[in-house]
Amino acid sequence: MTLCCRARPLLLRPLLEPSFLNGQSTRVGANYWASTFRPLPYRVLSTEGPASHPSGQPNSVEVLGQFFHRDDYTNATAKILSKVGRNLHNRPHHPLWLIKERIKAHFYGTYKGRWGNPLFSMHDNLSPVVTVEQNFDSLLIAPDHASRKKGDNYYLNRGHMLRAHTSAHQRDLVRYGLDAFLVAGDVYRRDEIDASHYPVFHQMEGVRLFSNLELFEKVERGEDLCLFESGGRRTPQKQETHTLEAVKLLEFNLKQTLTRLVRHLFGEDLEIRWVECYFPFTHPSYEMEVRFQGDWLEVLGCGVMEQELVHSAGADNKIGWAFGLGLERLAMVLYGIPDIRLFWSEDERFLKQFHLPSIDDPVTFQPLSKYPPLMNDISFWLPAEGYSENDFYDLVRTIGGDLVEKVSLIDQFTHPKTGKISHCYRVTYRHMERTLTQEEVRVIHQSIEKASEQELGVKGRY
Repeated sequence: MTLCCRARPLLLRPLLEPSFLNGQSTRVGANYWASTFRPLPYRVLSTEGPASHPSGQPNSVEVLGQFFHRDDYTNATAKILSKVGRNLHNRPHHPLWLIKERIKAHFYGTYKGRWGNPLFSMHDNLSPVVTVEQNFDSLLIAPDHASRKKGDNYYLNRGHMLRAHTSAHQRDLVRYGLDAFLVAGDVYRRDEIDASHYPVFHQMEGVRLFSNLELFEKVERGEDLCLFESGGRRTPQKQETHTLEAVKLLEFNLKQTLTRLVRHLFGEDLEIRWVECYFPFTHPSYEMEVRFQGDWLEVLGCGVMEQELVHSAGADNKIGWAFGLGLERLAMVLYGIPDIRLFWSEDERFLKQFHLPSIDDPVTFQPLSKYPPLMNDISFWLPAEGYSENDFYDLVRTIGGDLVEKVSLIDQFTHPKTGKISHCYRVTYRHMERTLTQEEVRVIHQSIEKASEQELGVKGRY
């Protein structure tokens, strides 16, 4: 037996009008919006070292004017906190801004509301400080899921963190009453060190919800079709509460929307394929891969939103899709940018290349002078327990900063008698704007060696 839900009337006011964003919603009040989604001031303080405590609160971390009590989960370093508020995606003529604006312009121009206003609203200035509940629980990510690990995230304390994905805002925006929106922002993850990984990067999220009337309005005899069914079961093709016809139509709309987007970015002749995958917050789920310069490249993930998530946000009579993509990944491919550290460069030789008359003008990055790398190895015995490679990578980032181009594990050894394990890493140093000397690199490398023993409990083999 199928169960049909009545569609609610469409919101007719433009979603971008201040009067709408400051007005009352049928789901939550305007005060909730004001307190949760503040604009970001360009001001960041950390608590690393005595000099960082002008407020006299050594047991707290200050981010964007707010204090968070330190506990055993606090691992956000001064180096990482110094990136908060930089908002590269909002810096005019920055390559990340170009990508964001091209995507926004495509959605604004292609999808219109009933009165000709943009159907999708853009939210690119939401605070990157979120609760652990927002980042994980609101997206149905299980308490024991590997993505929650302290070693993979930057926690301010057990209750707050720097968002690991823009999806952390998904439920709140739906709860406020938005049915079609884009979110762009900086996200933070502890990760390996190489030319394509950086602990701060930028994502863009898209969500679209449909009522029964909206999804089936162009289908013959659509009034006889329903979004939901009772007594259904979960299959690889659909969730238990959804009808198969609703999911198939929603899937078609999602893939058509994203195909139009990537062809707008890469060109109409782009070859595309879809790969089934798994995300905790969508089912079914897909990754899109595009054929670019002879290789298949994953560019985004997407899927039908879990109905439990939609239900928790108060949109019981709707179903929807969501997608997420990395702005750095797209910019590196489209503009030929070889190293992710370049996005943080203040070198005018880099930045001026993206001062274009139009955001759609083609541009290919012209490499700066290629300064020679310097490589130094570090070997140590691991402690009996508690060692994490991400802890070591984060320590190297904290001390070496953007002078570190890459860290590679080049050798592992297990002592045949003691069973102790030794790791040897090669750290590649390269300045983006000048030639480094071995003398200055050695000072940094020795600091890494000393800090590794003090903070990670390893025993050096230097």
